[in-house]
Amino acid sequence: MRIASLNMQNLRLLPDETGGHLHGARDRDEAPDTRHDEADRRLTAELLAATGADVLALQEVFDVQSLDFFHDRYLAPRAGRYPYRLCLPGNDGRGLDVALMARRPWDEVTSHAGLTPEDLGLAPPEGMAPAQPVFRRDCLEARFGALTLFVVHFKAPSPEPARAWALRRMEAEAVRRLLPRGREALWLVVGDLNEPRDSGARAIAPLEEAGVDLGLRLPEAGRWTYYEPHVGAHHRPDALIASPALAERFPRAVPRVLHRGLGHEAGPGQGTRLPGVGHHRPHASDHAALMLDLPGL
Repeated sequence: MRIASLNMQNLRLLPDETGGHLHGARDRDEAPDTRHDEADRRLTAELLAATGADVLALQEVFDVQSLDFFHDRYLAPRAGRYPYRLCLPGNDGRGLDVALMARRPWDEVTSHAGLTPEDLGLAPPEGMAPAQPVFRRDCLEARFGALTLFVVHFKAPSPEPARAWALRRMEAEAVRRLLPRGREALWLVVGDLNEPRDSGARAIAPLEEAGVDLGLRLPEAGRWTYYEPHVGAHHRPDALIASPALAERFPRAVPRVLHRGLGHEAGPGQGTRLPGVGHHRPHASDHAALMLDLPGL
């Protein structure tokens, strides 16, 4: 099984007289420059096609209609069909959820968007209503045979870093409590954990303590998955955290980071850029794609 992960950067179907078009790979607080939207989504599809993945774990997808439109119009002609697709409503006020696309059916899938701190025996951070959901978006759990996959997108570090840290810590602890028990359990947490690159206590420490961060198997210079242009810094918010049993079973499973869809402003990365990528835009996303091979699963 090959698994790939990508933050799609605002994949949203916008209605028009032609049947709809996709929002480009741009944040909503950016200037509304729509000139590159079509090229962005072509590049997003080319990037995902390059992974050759059996399962795609995606973040920042507005809804299943947006996912299906992207699949049918952009991805399937380049990569073949992913007949199994899912994007369930989550808790993001802007409607950006996590999603799955797969070439093979999952055995079971569960959304944890409705869980509260009380459900998991967690104390909510100060100022958080007890009935407020734990996850900012969702924690989508999907079982493929022996492997249980958790697709997540944690709270971003802005605009209030201290509060965001507390919420992200709660999310990490919540996922830890959902993980399958037992020394032989095979699980993988994948997605955008939004952990900034700075010193100090890490909000996602509960997950790092429970499993193995497979990204650490890469040389340090090649681990980054995100470039922050206004400060000129590289970060690694995107992660693959494996259960100890999974890491032990696949000691040579090293993630690949595909920087080829990022704007040239991010500097050199692994592999050449896709044709048509610009300095900032067009680009596939502001995140690199991650991929991991787990033969035999």
